[in-house]
Formats: sequence, C-alpha cells, structure tokens
Amino acid sequence: MSSSLSGRTVLVTGAPSGIGYETARRLAERGATVLLHGRTPEEAHAAADRLVATAGVDGARLRPLAADFVRLEEVENLAHAVVREHPRLDVLVNNAAIAAPERHTLTADGNEISFQVNFLAHYLLTTMLERALTSDPGGRVVNVSSALHRTGAIQWNDPQRVRRYSRLAAYAQSQLALTVFAADPRVTAVSVDPGVCETGLLPLYGHEGAPAAEGAQHVVRLCDPATEIVNGAYYDRSERVTPAPAATEDRTVKRLNKLADLLVGHIA
Repeated sequence: MSSSLSGRTVLVTGAPSGIGYETARRLAERGATVLLHGRTPEEAHAAADRLVATAGVDGARLRPLAADFVRLEEVENLAHAVVREHPRLDVLVNNAAIAAPERHTLTADGNEISFQVNFLAHYLLTTMLERALTSDPGGRVVNVSSALHRTGAIQWNDPQRVRRYSRLAAYAQSQLALTVFAADPRVTAVSVDPGVCETGLLPLYGHEGAPAAEGAQHVVRLCDPATEIVNGAYYDRSERVTPAPAATEDRTVKRLNKLADLLVGHIA
C-alpha cells in the first residue's frame, strides 16, 4: 500500500507513551521514518523496541532520541542532533506534555514546569528546527493541544505564576500558549485537540477517556501531506473549529514570541 507518508521523516516528542506512542506507531506503519523522542535514552529505546516487537515496525525506520524538557539545554542538544542527522524534517509533532503538579514547581531554567515542558521546550525546538522544516511542501508542525486552552489566560506579568498558582490554570496557560504559537508565521503549523484519551493527563479531565490510538488517528491525519492545512488552524479531533480568540490575534502571537524568546534565552 503506497502511502503519502512513505519516505517522510517525522519527529514525535513524548513518543514512549500515550498519544505520542500511538502516533509514532501509525506513522511508522505507513512508511515514515520516525524520530522517537523520550525523556531519557532508556525510555526512547524501549519505545522503539516495543514498536518492533509488538507492531512489527521495521526498526530501520525508528530513531530513538532523548531530551528532558525540564532542561532547556537538553532541548537545544536535541535540536542540534536532529539537524545534524536529518537536515530535512517533514513533520514535527509537538506532543510531549505533563500535568501541572499540585504544588508550584520551577525548573532549573526558572520556568513554571508545565509552561516549560508543554510550551517553551516546544517553542525552542520548533524555532531551532525551522530551517530543516521549511524545505519541502507538505512540511508542517502539529501541536497536540487541548480544549482546556479555552479556559486559559497567559499571565504576561507573571507567566511563572509565582503570585497565584493553580495547577489547572497553569496547564491551561501552557496549552493556550502552544495553540497561539501555531499561528506563528515562521512555520506552517496547526493545533489539534485529540479528544480526552486514556493517557497520563486523564486525571485533569475526568475519569473516562477514549483509547490513545483513537486520539492518535487525528494527529496522524494532520501529519499527512495529503491533508491540506491552513497555518494556525485548530482542530477538535478531525473537525476544524475556531480556537480561543487570543490564538488568532497577531498582537498576541508577537507578544508571546517576545516572551518565549526571553524565557528560553534564545536569540534566533
């Protein structure tokens, strides 16, 4: 079966479990070379081994890579490794995410942990991979977001939420930022809410979720060059819908870029 994904190179962050794992599986089954990002080398290699053993995926199509997103330096190293080994990257799936913890937690870089892992790390990775990403038609970034972005607000004067912290508000802020970032004119990107699935984030949403494979289906569809996309578009599963108003405002996109550049200490 010839697939429009065959021969394409896709980087999936947070590939060892949940929607990331199922997305990687489906992409590899359809002939893509998949760069499997995990928090540690062990996690990434275990995910690759599992795909070979249980899904019958050709191991030659898998490249395990590691970076702990709580350290921005590791994100930079990951970007350099990708550019070095894969100067042409067709798709980047920004999927890695954590639930904000009960207690306010800052990373060594000084950022609220869910804001860094869910948004800033992906912002840094995407901007550093920009050259590799834009070389081909069909090249794109797919941000795995959440309907909770609608409840979010970016606290411009206190993005680290030092003054007032609530885990739901912090998580929603991280998802809103990721959704706003999809409208950045530098890359072609979309966001997708894959629906509530049985992943590590389920406790944020309630007790019941669809299988992760079902959510992954919506992500994979957007990775496919045969699916035409508009920069900044937002999908609720397979349907294009309007995101939160902030996600379509040029002013907010520019303001977020300035904030993110400052926080990742990255001068592009």
